[in-house]
Amino acid sequence: MVTLPRPPSLPRALLFDVFGTLVDWRRSVARQVAAAFECSGRTVDALAFADAWRGEYDPSMEPVRSGRRPYVSLDELHRENLQTVLGRLDLTDVLDSDEQAGLNRSWERLDPWPDSVSGLDRLRYRFVVAPCSNGSVALMVKLARHTGFAWDCILGAEIAGTYKPEPDVYLASCAALQLDPEQVMMIAAHNADLEAASSLGMMTGFFPRPTEHGHGQETDLIASGDWTIVASDLMDLARCLLD
Repeated sequence: MVTLPRPPSLPRALLFDVFGTLVDWRRSVARQVAAAFECSGRTVDALAFADAWRGEYDPSMEPVRSGRRPYVSLDELHRENLQTVLGRLDLTDVLDSDEQAGLNRSWERLDPWPDSVSGLDRLRYRFVVAPCSNGSVALMVKLARHTGFAWDCILGAEIAGTYKPEPDVYLASCAALQLDPEQVMMIAAHNADLEAASSLGMMTGFFPRPTEHGHGQETDLIASGDWTIVASDLMDLARCLLD
């Protein structure tokens, strides 16, 4: 992968996508799915279950983005989506309400990619760092305590009352830092996230997570736009900004 040189004007703050970019949601959720059903005496394809659960992610947010539904937290959407998947697989009666609630907290216990903590720690010496995630403030706080992410503050969907890639999420996050979009870099392993941020004038940083969706992943393997920095991983991106 070609790494672009350090940008001529450095950002004042770095905003990060979290799910997929900094944490391995698929294997983390699958591990907890397997444990939950094992306790109930049932065996499921845990990775397929995790994929199905995540597959409800964007469709469940769309009514909020379009204004057809008032904002509700991603925690609540995850719980609704869990019930949808359980029903589709005829597993609703296998887990009781408390067990479903416990499984829903899987999203608070996602494992970081190997370079995520060290990369964020290195960048935080020079820049303000914060999540710009669709996760709620509470979810991001709990996930940070689990992973060791040392954020300066928690930004993203909840402060905007809608979900990415709606412009308000990025603009509200920049405004909360009292910075113009041009002074902020959005960092993500997802090209669509960066397309939305770039359209608002934000700097952009991309690196791939080629196994986010498993070894057969076909999306977001390379940069699809003229991003400010294209790196091989988070530590490589940190070198571009700091060295």
